[in-house]
Amino acid sequence: MAENIYDEIEIEDMTFDSTLQLYHYPCPCGDRFEINIDDLRDGEEIAVCPSCSLQIRVIFDQDDLPKPDGGNQQAQPQQVVAAGV
Repeated sequence: MAENIYDEIEIEDMTFDSTLQLYHYPCPCGDRFEINIDDLRDGEEIAVCPSCSLQIRVIFDQDDLPKPDGGNQQAQPQQVVAAGV
């Protein structure tokens, strides 16, 4: 499957919208490339423009991504085992 990659952009050059939890970068068509922070955490690296067919590859290190908020974390529930009966 051929990807239509317009460019490769360092994540530091993108803008992070903390309200929408996504990174964005201007697209030549006038709109903007967007990628959700959760997609980046899942290893996705392609940001798409919703108005045209262009895509960019986001260059980033997982360790540099903002940490999830305390209330937004999807922590695994811990099992509590009671000793005795």
